[in-house]
Amino acid sequence: MKRKLTVLALAFALLLSLAACGGSGDDKTITVGATPAPHAEILEVAKEVLAEQGYTLEITEFDDYIMPNTAVEEEELDANYFQHITYMNQFNEDNGTHLVSVGSIHYEPFGIYAGKSASLDDLPEGAQIAIPNDATNGGRALLLLDQEGLIVLEEDAGITATVNDIADNPHNYEIVELEARLLPTTLQDVDIAVINGNYAIDAGLNIADALAIESAEGEAATAYANVLTVKEGHENDEGIQALLAALESDEVRAFIEETYAGAVVPLF
Repeated sequence: MKRKLTVLALAFALLLSLAACGGSGDDKTITVGATPAPHAEILEVAKEVLAEQGYTLEITEFDDYIMPNTAVEEEELDANYFQHITYMNQFNEDNGTHLVSVGSIHYEPFGIYAGKSASLDDLPEGAQIAIPNDATNGGRALLLLDQEGLIVLEEDAGITATVNDIADNPHNYEIVELEARLLPTTLQDVDIAVINGNYAIDAGLNIADALAIESAEGEAATAYANVLTVKEGHENDEGIQALLAALESDEVRAFIEETYAGAVVPLF
């Protein structure tokens, strides 16, 4: 009996040792935060790829751009997939966080969508143009308005442009800055709106119906690449690398190209 108890004690100690070294079954569970479309939808495809390797992917959906970053920073989640690299860098600068990109997955062209005005040519004097109110997406929206000749930005404004960088506004357009997620719901109240790709998709807006989209030849595809994000130091974790590989799989590429018809462009 004494020998049996000794063996059991040793076995229990071994299990504790494995758990301490990261050898528990929890190592096969990856937690990730995402906004609903297209990120959570893409993750559902990656989830199937990961399942074939014995991993369980737990997806938590968010409807804002702050909580998923906070959750990763506080290590409540292993990763998130919802933001572009420029937003992530700005978030770090503003909040003292330690978020890093593991890899670029896709690019979502910004679009200008019709509200009370049916075309850019029909915009009246003093028309209201809604754009996102956060720094990085707001600058991106202004660049698109500049691209279409609706305003003229200072020559060196770049991706960090603000309304203060508007050098010429010949038709006195009113730039209305709103929280990005609210833009689709307020579209009918303004003449046009510049809307983030994920919120446009979630609202059922079709990129093919946009009055204008960002040029893929510009800096947008690089500056606004949507990335898989972790807290610094976890980039090479086995589960994170498995998730990255799943997101860059042929299955995910096929899903993106077949589902979003140009509204989401794979970068791998």
